[in-house]
Amino acid sequence: MSQAAPRTPEPPRSRALVAAVVCAGVVLVNIDLFIVNVAVPAMARTWSGADLADLSWVLNGYAVVFAALLVPAGRLADRSGHRAAFLRGTALFTAASALCAAAPNVGFLVAARLLQAAGGALLVPSSLGLLLTSFPPEKRAGIVRVWAAVGGLAAAVGPVLGGLLVEPGWRWVFLINLPIGVATVLIGARVLPAGTPAAERAPLPDLLGALLFVVAIGALSLGLVKAEDWGWASPRADAAWAVAALGAAWFAVRTARHPRPLVAPGMLRVRAFSVAGAASVLFGVAFASMLLGITLWCQDVWGWSALRTGLAITPGPLLVPPTSILSGRWAARLGAATLASSGAVVFAAGTLWWAYSLDTGSPYASSMLPGMMATGVGVGLMLPTLVAAATTALPPQFAATGSGVATMLRQLGSVLGVSLVVVLLGTPTTTAGVLNGFDRVWYLQSGAALAAAAVALLLARPRGTDRIGSKAAASAPGRATSGTAAAGADLTTSGTER
Repeated sequence: MSQAAPRTPEPPRSRALVAAVVCAGVVLVNIDLFIVNVAVPAMARTWSGADLADLSWVLNGYAVVFAALLVPAGRLADRSGHRAAFLRGTALFTAASALCAAAPNVGFLVAARLLQAAGGALLVPSSLGLLLTSFPPEKRAGIVRVWAAVGGLAAAVGPVLGGLLVEPGWRWVFLINLPIGVATVLIGARVLPAGTPAAERAPLPDLLGALLFVVAIGALSLGLVKAEDWGWASPRADAAWAVAALGAAWFAVRTARHPRPLVAPGMLRVRAFSVAGAASVLFGVAFASMLLGITLWCQDVWGWSALRTGLAITPGPLLVPPTSILSGRWAARLGAATLASSGAVVFAAGTLWWAYSLDTGSPYASSMLPGMMATGVGVGLMLPTLVAAATTALPPQFAATGSGVATMLRQLGSVLGVSLVVVLLGTPTTTAGVLNGFDRVWYLQSGAALAAAAVALLLARPRGTDRIGSKAAASAPGRATSGTAAAGADLTTSGTER
């Protein structure tokens, strides 16, 4: 087993440069999420034969591959260096964006989005790893919130930018990534620290497990979005359910038995990490379904342009950065459990407001806007708190892997959220049917958010009992019986030569 000592944090000026470059990469990925959602109806107009079930793969194909590759990418970053992984991921994401812009059909676009997802999977965990290893321990929780706030700011710009770019053509939503990506790679190659890999000779984790994850979640999503066309009990739907079940079972067995599983069992025995992960899945369902649902409402029900839709969505994401920063000040006083649960409840209140107030002729200011602002505040309270709870429960040398697992779980929720929107909306032929379908979507979001709030309450726990490498575990590893000690043993051996 080979494990290097933690690298000395960069001096203040170097840290500022690192943060600037890393945040540019975070902007690249986060702005893409909102831009692509706004562009989905325009894609449907380009390819008139494509329905929502087909186009959902532009979102879900990306999310499935992104989720499955996050952990291997995190391990790769941990063992070979966060700098190299970040630059490679940014370059791949940028090149794939060019392919997306040139797509001649839906199939090509989905394939290019899969490549884009692979680049994003390399970029995201290594970006947080670069920050956590460049800043001293007392500043790490704060920098996690800044990292999340920058993503929120990019998300705030995304809807309006997406609306502007869709006006001349949806392909511009991908072309905008090119100058940002190229600049990030060129500047990053000069200013990002090389660092010291945590485990240079460690092999990658279970890649077959990653493939099984893709197959299982992809089959589940396929069955959900195509069940109405195929029939819920048709042979093709039954085949999709069977593949999803078998893939999930095989993945679970490999995770339990493989010497280098995709998700180290030790991580899941860290209470703060596992609770934050479970809450992330549920909140991912609520967030992804909210974003797609409100975009479709504006363009398909109200008949708004992409630009007007983007402007209508923007107030929510605009509230995420300031709320994220303020939540960092409240965290010490209120605790992660209270803060995260409060955010999820506020989010649920916003989507319930839509179920109550949105109608074909309802005014924006009194029907959509209050819910949009509530969801923005909810995201700002919930997501940074979950990210901080998950990543700070692990030692810095596992930061990229840990953030990869946490983000993977949230992406799993996103896949389910988008798929369920397709199922709940269906293909109604009357106005009443359309409104009933959207009401089901709003109730789905509020239910998932309230479930996330209930799970997040489990984050409440005496301090010092969840962190891997705690004093007790370190002082008596041979006699340790707690989950924390076992987790520490698993993590220090998982992904290294045995």
